[in-house]
Amino acid sequence: MRPDRAPGARSGDDESLHVTEADVADPRWEAYVTAHAQATLFHGAAWQRVAAATFPYRPHHLWALRGDRVVGLLPLFAVRGFPAGTTLLSVPLGVYGGVIADDAATARALLDDAVALGVRLGARYVELRDGFRFEELPAKSLYVTFRKEISPDPDVNMARIPKNQRRSIRIALKNGLTYRLGREELLEPFYKVYSHSVRNLGTPVYPRSLFRHCLREYGDTCGILVVEHQGAVVAGVLSFFYRSEVLPYYGGALKPAFRLAVNDFMYWSLMNEAAAVGCRVFDFGRSKVDSGSYHFKRHWGFEPTPLAYQYRLVKDRSIPDLSPRNPKFSLAIRLWRRMPLPIAERIGPTLVRFFP
Repeated sequence: MRPDRAPGARSGDDESLHVTEADVADPRWEAYVTAHAQATLFHGAAWQRVAAATFPYRPHHLWALRGDRVVGLLPLFAVRGFPAGTTLLSVPLGVYGGVIADDAATARALLDDAVALGVRLGARYVELRDGFRFEELPAKSLYVTFRKEISPDPDVNMARIPKNQRRSIRIALKNGLTYRLGREELLEPFYKVYSHSVRNLGTPVYPRSLFRHCLREYGDTCGILVVEHQGAVVAGVLSFFYRSEVLPYYGGALKPAFRLAVNDFMYWSLMNEAAAVGCRVFDFGRSKVDSGSYHFKRHWGFEPTPLAYQYRLVKDRSIPDLSPRNPKFSLAIRLWRRMPLPIAERIGPTLVRFFP
């Protein structure tokens, strides 16, 4: 652990509350995440290692201590923005994050120290991706998440899916789609369909190294499912298995395979596999309100839950808008969609680190 001293540290006896920067390699970090009911996959030490290994983000993780006992924490990275400026973000590449703590006073102490750190670093703002809710902080209402309980019985899960989507799954089965499960041996075919899909959406693709780091850090709790048609991989999804939940996190499909109902087949297959190994929640992940993925998930019978992305402005005077819906990005998105895939795969990882 780094020296127990940080701006904003609270002095007093051994049991007084104090906040300091933390080393996630300290076993107390993971122990607290494991024990805390509101902790997510993205609070864990493994995610912090993945982010740091993939991009040049600077860790400034904070935790709150009473004596040697952890009572709250905030994973935090300094991220160099585009075209200029630094932000403090909890957490890069994640859809959830923010403060977790034993009580409101501890949560407030962590926020105060994060803001003090932002001032010292000359940050534009501090962004908290959900977590503890601070009423006074401005928040975006752009994102929602979709989560639903699943049964160990595939027939029960099928019955819970609305009629039109059940029909699509049956069409996919008639089309002869099959799937395979694996890990590193499926990374290359997965990446080809994933990069194709992301390029078609008009956004830069992540580097292969991100997925390689995920597979290595998470071991058997991270895997790849690919869908095949006539011997060729036409879709794939990289998923995490966490606390009896499955999170299909990075996925994509070749556009010509849409007519085969490939996405419905892929997520139905994953749901069955996850239920068979004990998962009881299917976390369909984040979507922008009223987007294509938003409606796709609703058609599966999932209901949206708002995500509070909270901001403490430091140098900026308004909440940033890095969404593809921002008109400033419309031309870049149109051009990116037309870019040859090999070029998009080459330069995308250089750009995407500015949009974590």
